[in-house]
Amino acid sequence: MKIYKAAIFDMDGTLTDTLADLHDSVNEMLDHYNFPRRTLDEVRQFVGNGARKLMLRALPAEKISDENFVDEALAFYNDCYARNCLKKVCPYDGIMNMLKILAEKKIPLGICTNKQHFAAVAIAKKILAPIKFSYVSGDEPGRPRKPNPTRALEGAKKFGVEPAQVAYFGDTAVDIQTAINAGFLPVGVTWGFRPRSELVESGAEIIVDTPQEILAQINFGGK
Repeated sequence: MKIYKAAIFDMDGTLTDTLADLHDSVNEMLDHYNFPRRTLDEVRQFVGNGARKLMLRALPAEKISDENFVDEALAFYNDCYARNCLKKVCPYDGIMNMLKILAEKKIPLGICTNKQHFAAVAIAKKILAPIKFSYVSGDEPGRPRKPNPTRALEGAKKFGVEPAQVAYFGDTAVDIQTAINAGFLPVGVTWGFRPRSELVESGAEIIVDTPQEILAQINFGGK
């Protein structure tokens, strides 16, 4: 059984359930402009490709061709989410124990997400404590978003391991494509924002239904 020496995770829908805070922030933005609100399930489908893409999906269709307006709405949304991002978020059941066991095995842990970088860092520090992540990379201006593998590969380089020694975990096709593009083991998780069928179709080599299955199905051997 192949040995993996590092683990990198998506955040939304993988480590943490952030949907309620995202939903609240989207609707706060929509309320500001007197636009129709979005349902929780709509926002669930909209997330995964960064905040700007979320705006393009959430705003009324007639507004998305106006780039200046989209920029304005995005700035307002970011302010909303900065206030809301720690209010209702929580780790999924079993996540903290799984991370604790990996940390005890001295497995380097990282996060690579299309969530805004400020929010990814805040959630990692406050919601996932006391777990220490050696690498946290969120969406920042001028930096490529997943499925571009650039930021994910920076994590492997920081850990001092080859891409083939990294397992990457996520709940969407974007995550699986990122792992494949980086040369990581692509692992899909079913407790997040997308159905199992999306993970299968996008090429996940392993699909897990609980965080405990991560420890059972993947051989982490440390550096």
